[in-house]
Amino acid sequence: MSAAMIKEFRLPDLGEGLTESEILSWKVAVGDTVALNQVIAEVETAKAVVELPSPFAGVITALHEQPGTVVEVGKPIVSFEVEGDDGGPSTGGGQAPAGAAKREPNLVGYGAVVESSGRPARRARAFAAPVETAAPAAPVVEPVETRTPAAPVVERVETPAPAERPRSTPPVRKLAKDLGVELTAVTGTGTGGLITRDDVRNFVGGGDLPAAARALAGAGEGTAAAGGRETRTPIKGVRKLTAAAMVSSAFTAPHATEFLTVDVTPTMELLARLKASRAFEGFKLTPLTLVAKALLIALRRQPSLNSRWDEANQEIVQFNYVNLGIAAATPRGLTVPNIKDADRMSLTELSTALTALTETARAGKTSPAELSGGTVSITNIGVFGIDAGTPILNPGEAAILAMGAVRKMPWEYKDEVALRQVMTLSLSFDHRLVDGEQGSRFLADIGAILADPGMVLAMV
Repeated sequence: MSAAMIKEFRLPDLGEGLTESEILSWKVAVGDTVALNQVIAEVETAKAVVELPSPFAGVITALHEQPGTVVEVGKPIVSFEVEGDDGGPSTGGGQAPAGAAKREPNLVGYGAVVESSGRPARRARAFAAPVETAAPAAPVVEPVETRTPAAPVVERVETPAPAERPRSTPPVRKLAKDLGVELTAVTGTGTGGLITRDDVRNFVGGGDLPAAARALAGAGEGTAAAGGRETRTPIKGVRKLTAAAMVSSAFTAPHATEFLTVDVTPTMELLARLKASRAFEGFKLTPLTLVAKALLIALRRQPSLNSRWDEANQEIVQFNYVNLGIAAATPRGLTVPNIKDADRMSLTELSTALTALTETARAGKTSPAELSGGTVSITNIGVFGIDAGTPILNPGEAAILAMGAVRKMPWEYKDEVALRQVMTLSLSFDHRLVDGEQGSRFLADIGAILADPGMVLAMV
């Protein structure tokens, strides 16, 4: 026999200790029947947009958060009605996104499910199916569950849920707090009853507010305010993480930057020949492809640039592999996904990986795993027509190379002035890990390869 049960799914930690995520959209509605691992929501962490799979097969009974709401990890976001075998173990739970298997349940994982009050469930493996036992009552460490006994007619009795807090976004809640407005008294006109800035402004009656309060109430969420003279946008998601990471990097790692301008005409000629070759037919080859390959070769001679500073253990960690990060400008902001074990790839494999990485990043589908674990990075500022710059290190890495635009310029060539294709390379490195000599030799090696690709034979 089986009995219907209500199970709550709490927001998991979707990547390396992140504390919150924003619900972008629900793919299901109350009353929908869903299958195990069916995508039920799309959420945005500080690192990536992630599709959330269902941990159960059952019927959606409640969606606890509205799109646009930032939710803390561990808070219930959706409830299911599922079937379980009375007296035996109840199974459910979905698989986590890639790379999440090491996280603990409940606190930072997909976590224990919650039913009506009762006995505690045995601790489940992270992201595995929760396993329940009939253990005696004990101090509650995790959310607990019980079952409604089976009967000829299954009838579910639910404990009335506590009143949910009004639906709104963090900027709107801050606005209400600053204006002294209790959101429980405000009627939301947004989707699903979401309280907007206009709802708060209309509630207090903007014309009766002090001047300062009226100005505050007029500050739109990502919209122009004060007669169109300002635009305010909430700091969240990728922008929030990027800002924190850049501040941490700039004020933790002592940056040093060197520049080298190189005649890359031979590399551009090689690129043209490779594109015309049948061996590379169907592969997308760009200057970035060859610069990335040159960097990987140069790292073999200067491995200190592929390391990190472990402050906690007072150690220098040198990587014996290369996860090559590629800075990508996306609609969600700057991200640096990386290609795992790029040093083991052939040129065609590297080309394929770069193409996939770029397309995924532009689509906003980069996973947290692809954004973690980088060891050295490249940023291609040349695509914006920029010649050189001072790149900031990706946190946890010792070096980042910026490649500038390839320009035709008068250049000394065989004791004469000729029109050549020239590029400026900018290398920033952590001076705790890399001495000036090592950084200079590394940059010179990359330049030598690009100026004469045949030099690779003398380096490998």
